[in-house]
Amino acid sequence: MKKTKGIHHITAIVGDPRENLHFYETVLGLMLVKQTVNFDDPGTYHLYFGNETADPGTIITFFPWPGARKGKRGGGQVGTTVYAVPEGSLSFWEKRLRGFGISFQYTERLGERYLGFEDVHGLHLEFTERKLPQRSQDESVGILGFSGAVLLSVVPEKTIRALTETMGYEKIQEDETYVRLRSEADLGNIIDVDKRRYERGEFSVGTVHHIAFRSQDDEDHLSWQSHVADKGHYVTEVKDRNYFNAIYFREGGGILFEIATDTAGFSVDEPLSSLGETLKLPVQYEKRREELTKHLIPLREKVTK
Repeated sequence: MKKTKGIHHITAIVGDPRENLHFYETVLGLMLVKQTVNFDDPGTYHLYFGNETADPGTIITFFPWPGARKGKRGGGQVGTTVYAVPEGSLSFWEKRLRGFGISFQYTERLGERYLGFEDVHGLHLEFTERKLPQRSQDESVGILGFSGAVLLSVVPEKTIRALTETMGYEKIQEDETYVRLRSEADLGNIIDVDKRRYERGEFSVGTVHHIAFRSQDDEDHLSWQSHVADKGHYVTEVKDRNYFNAIYFREGGGILFEIATDTAGFSVDEPLSSLGETLKLPVQYEKRREELTKHLIPLREKVTK
């Protein structure tokens, strides 16, 4: 059986890109590791945040849609993105969120404690403590990467089957509300599937567009493409995303799954020391740089309301 190591990245839709940048960079302390455009809609930013070396399992990405309506969280979506923080650091994050005027609440799920809150555009986030190698710049409290995600499904049984039979996750725990699945990586390895059936959500600001899982390289990626098709899913052709190759399929519970390669990585067009500092365009759009940048809000421009 093929097994993914875990989550490669999670991609969500947000509002003003300046507000998005401030929240993830200033409030959460993540690094802007790539500013580029949506390859399928180049008039829109695609912003990537993660750790300082942009490792798979730490990357959250955003399509900013300034002025768009609020989305509806529901079936066919990642309901909550869960970050891993070092043991003993939840009190720090409670104080930090309070300092920024962000409301939060503690919950428990499958015997673990979670600090839940929303980002500036309504995306549901959680922190949970993990004993993991500390990779962030602030090694005592900083975000380590993803712990995992909570999935909301139209047909949870089909979502669970796609994760176990297609993606190679292992079922490790269950109660009356959730099934917990685990992959082999240290980061981004926990998926909790809510067993309740949800009405289909609506994609717009404050919702997750898709969740991406890891493959090793291009050869492994093609093997995944065949594997997914053999499991009865319609899978796309391989798409070149510059920093990785991607294939997509929508599992039976309505959630869009991507499988992305760990290679080529985010330093293919700029050094690690200056990740995210300038707008990077794929080759096919470079000749339109002047045109595209006219329609993109300068990221470091102050937000005025």
